[in-house]
Amino acid sequence: MTAPPTRSSSSLPSSAIPPVRVHLALGGNIGDRKANLTAALARLADGVAVDRQSAVYETAPMYVTDQPAFLNMAVSGLTTLSPMDLLAFLKDIESSLGRDLAGLRFGPRPIDLDILLYEGVILTDPVLGIPHPRMVERAFVLCPLADIAADTLHPVLGRSVGALAAEVPGRDTVVRVAETLLDW
Repeated sequence: MTAPPTRSSSSLPSSAIPPVRVHLALGGNIGDRKANLTAALARLADGVAVDRQSAVYETAPMYVTDQPAFLNMAVSGLTTLSPMDLLAFLKDIESSLGRDLAGLRFGPRPIDLDILLYEGVILTDPVLGIPHPRMVERAFVLCPLADIAADTLHPVLGRSVGALAAEVPGRDTVVRVAETLLDW
């Protein structure tokens, strides 16, 4: 497999971007975690045509460990939003679902939405990194993502998501709690 070609996110206005595949992470650890994931997934439909969903996993918090366990999942779909417009769209969803965007970094939150991969884009910006700069160290991201995109290549590392998930530390602490959000 070869890495996809790089697409410059700034070369096209968002209205001129053809549909591209994006992979997103969803998580949360306060309030009704399942309801928060469900609400976020419903709101995503306004900007991302989600066509793949991972299983739902319960995971221990990382970085700030004195907080409740998270529910995590990954989704994939098509969007015509530019990377920056997609980020703004996700932040609006987080805010509408009660996330304090100025709160403690890596602290408790009802919902967290991250862009993991955006087809063909490698972006290093102070506000947004694509691929997600910490995804390869996070079992709670790679295990769900491998459910729906195991053969997808990390555009910088040139390795499949499945291979990265098989090697990430902490994968034994990522516990599948439902095959899909709807099954639960």
